[in-house]
Amino acid sequence: MAEQRSVAPTVVVLICGMFIAILNQTMVNVAIPHMMNDLNVSTTTIQWLSTGFMLANAIMIPISAFLMETISTRLLFASAMAFFTIGSLLCGIGGVFSIIMFGRVVQAIGAGIMMPLVTNIFLRIFPPDKMGRAMGMMGIAMMFAPAVGPTFAGYMVEHYSWRILFFIMVPLGAIEVLLTFKYLSNILKLSYPKLDWVGAIFSSIGFGALLYGLSEAGSRGWGDSVVDISIIVGLVFLVFFVYRELAAKAPMLNLRVFSNLTFTMSTLVSMIVNMAMFGAMLLLPIYVQNIRGYSALDSGLLLLPGALLMGVMSPISGILFDKFGVRPLAVIGLTITAVTTYQLTKLTDATGYSHLMLIYALRSFGVSFIMMTIMTEGLNALPPQLKGHGTAVSNTMRQVASSFGTALLVTVMSTRTTEHAANYSNTLTMNNPIASENIGLFEAGVAAVTGLPAELGGAYAMTILGGLMAKESTIGGINDAFLVATFLTAIGIFFSLFLRRPKKAPHPKAK
Repeated sequence: MAEQRSVAPTVVVLICGMFIAILNQTMVNVAIPHMMNDLNVSTTTIQWLSTGFMLANAIMIPISAFLMETISTRLLFASAMAFFTIGSLLCGIGGVFSIIMFGRVVQAIGAGIMMPLVTNIFLRIFPPDKMGRAMGMMGIAMMFAPAVGPTFAGYMVEHYSWRILFFIMVPLGAIEVLLTFKYLSNILKLSYPKLDWVGAIFSSIGFGALLYGLSEAGSRGWGDSVVDISIIVGLVFLVFFVYRELAAKAPMLNLRVFSNLTFTMSTLVSMIVNMAMFGAMLLLPIYVQNIRGYSALDSGLLLLPGALLMGVMSPISGILFDKFGVRPLAVIGLTITAVTTYQLTKLTDATGYSHLMLIYALRSFGVSFIMMTIMTEGLNALPPQLKGHGTAVSNTMRQVASSFGTALLVTVMSTRTTEHAANYSNTLTMNNPIASENIGLFEAGVAAVTGLPAELGGAYAMTILGGLMAKESTIGGINDAFLVATFLTAIGIFFSLFLRRPKKAPHPKAK
């Protein structure tokens, strides 16, 4: 009974820690345009606040498997939260970009340890037949934070300062550290393995270079020398890392988890979902703010109902997972996600705000069936001694997939936008008597309305026409990117058919 009573405070501490970390990340994304202006840096430079966080996070996740077997649960979680809190303080007080960038890296070190650690603790304190509900509770933090974050951040940066978004994390983080020492038990068993330094170096260079290349592909474009070299270096070192880990007696990250078919398939489906979801989450705000002219607050409010729905559905999905298994939930959830994503391929310059909100909410409803349940299925299939490594592998692959999906869809959007613009130009400049006549009438009409001479009125008309062409081209590029996201989700439906519930195994109780 005493053991059961201790589970509730443990769960609350873990969920609050995750909520704080994810909340900050969702808020920073909204504040980046304002930070760019205040710090007087370019778009390429300011993107490092996200890219640097992602790189440091990806490097720490594989090392987390070693840390979880070397440092006590309470101390490791408190240290991760302390890193995150100190990083938040540095970001808040930083007067120059370099200090804020360093603070983001410190934040990422804490977050990179925290995410796989929390997952592994949940796997230890809950038996497999109750893991759906447990991960559903964890999903509340992962879903509600994106619901609250953008809306709150949009309001704060419009009325106050973006620095508040970091300062508010400091007392919350400090309280979380105190609660950790009071309520969190030392749950995970320690085996004190030796750190595979060679594997750590290979993984750091491999994942770091790969994610850097993928993130830069969105802004530089595929084929850029920096992007190509980074991706090639990353892939080469990842090959070295895989060979090293398979040959090592005590690997830093046990890749033999992929010998389990259920884990492999669930990881694959989860990667596809993350590619489609995170890339699409970036496209919609671009359309809402850059094309339709809505504010950051309006953009956050647009996503709010969908994120709240995911938070409400997360524990319900967990209960359904425990009862029916993952396959029916995955097929239903991915089908809903695919259909609603396809609806986003029909955006125009007059698509209603409420229509977008409804489509995104329904899409979030579909995602809520698959976000946590698929990962839980794969980790449940692993033996206890491999769960820590499975957690680290799963989180790493999801991070890579999210970066690749974002880079892929942004690149599709930019290249197709250019192609659409070229097609419009060809239509207007070709020997097309109807187009020429319409352009002439438009120029004359603008000159008459503005009272400008015919020559100036014609130039002004062409400027207006160029703006409309750019707008329509961008909308076409976004629609094409959503079409690719729809295709990715359809691939996920196919692979989800191979998911099956593993046979029940006895659950080792935590001491």
